[in-house]
Amino acid sequence: MSRPQHFGWFLARGFGPHGWGHPYLDWDYDWTSPALYQQAARTLEQAGFDLLIIEDAPSLGSAATIDLRVRQAFGGPKLDPLLLAPYLFAATEHIGIVPTVNPAATLPYTAARQFATLQHLSGHRLGLNVVTDTGSARHFGTAPQLGHDAAYDRAEEWMSAVTALWRSWPEGALIADPAAGRYADGTLLEPTVHRGEYYSFDGPLNAIPFVQGEPVIVSPGGSTRGLGFAGANSDVQLALAPMTEDSVRAYRGRIHDEATAAGRSPDDITILFAIQPVVVSSPEEADRLVAASQHPDDRTLQAIAERQSSDLETDLTALDLDRPVDRGIFGEHVSHGSIRRLVGDHDEDAPLRTILAAHARLGRLRDGSGWVGTAGELADRIEEYGTWGNDGVLLWGDLHPVTVHRTLDELVPILRRRGILRREYDDTLRKNLRPF
Repeated sequence: MSRPQHFGWFLARGFGPHGWGHPYLDWDYDWTSPALYQQAARTLEQAGFDLLIIEDAPSLGSAATIDLRVRQAFGGPKLDPLLLAPYLFAATEHIGIVPTVNPAATLPYTAARQFATLQHLSGHRLGLNVVTDTGSARHFGTAPQLGHDAAYDRAEEWMSAVTALWRSWPEGALIADPAAGRYADGTLLEPTVHRGEYYSFDGPLNAIPFVQGEPVIVSPGGSTRGLGFAGANSDVQLALAPMTEDSVRAYRGRIHDEATAAGRSPDDITILFAIQPVVVSSPEEADRLVAASQHPDDRTLQAIAERQSSDLETDLTALDLDRPVDRGIFGEHVSHGSIRRLVGDHDEDAPLRTILAAHARLGRLRDGSGWVGTAGELADRIEEYGTWGNDGVLLWGDLHPVTVHRTLDELVPILRRRGILRREYDDTLRKNLRPF
């Protein structure tokens, strides 16, 4: 029997126009209706997935890149995933739902109260993907935009403030005893007076305490500051790293070291590596796709440049394909991880054409060169990750039912037969994420 692992789905394009740019648009799902997402969430739950993480970016980006972000719906429009969450909770019973939240967008008291409400309504299945997207700052006040590390400083303060409010009802404060005629003991509530660098507010929180734990905190990122935030605050780390044994073990070691430095146990954090498989029907079909991708034309490279421009909020389409990329064009607000994903292992002299061509080329699952392969080959790789001590994976893709079924229909039975994928749930997201 193979080692069990945790599984999640990362809705990487957010709550936006699903199906756009793909043939399955003609299934005629309405992306602004909850039905599409509810159907896919039920399928993920039937499959035994622990959680669904929904990406978000509140902003359409800088004036220079707005058209690039909306032209093919790469970076917008997007609706608020926090408001989608109740519909997904109503359609499911076990799977955790994890909308993305931004400390710049919601003051701690409002955030703590909204999240407490959803945690109760969901039966303790709420997670929060905390991101530090600094490019959205201008939408939420007149304060100047923060740099990368300062945005994490603000997120640390925001997280500690939200947590303090959740805990402003200590044990014993909620009585709820009809016979005694007493609902709560207000003398026990913590005032929670906060005067920080970024936020000022008074408590206590006008919401009852949790009976089965606080919402699960998720964070992405690979920078030194981001890993430090995860070590101190996160229950789940959305990990982006090359899927080699050395890389996976090194990344896990860094997270565990940060957790220990913060006075936590490494077992407090479930590390899920995001992967983007292309599941096909046969090895021959996989070989054909890989071979066809090896010599991308300029049109293909331009399409990749548009997608990357959206993620980086930097217009790459105006650059000369045959000249190196000046790393100085990326503003301070641009995620360090996004820049690393663009350039990969290329040095600063590599022309943009070479960098983009590397993104166009596909590789095979069976030899570890890429993510194209059969369901059995994908299961083999995931099983191998378990031998490296891996906690689990996040399958990265849109949430269109066609995508979900194309990826999972053959994969789930194989994983279950091998004992890698759960068949039964516990009663809260936090319990489901415990080490097997």
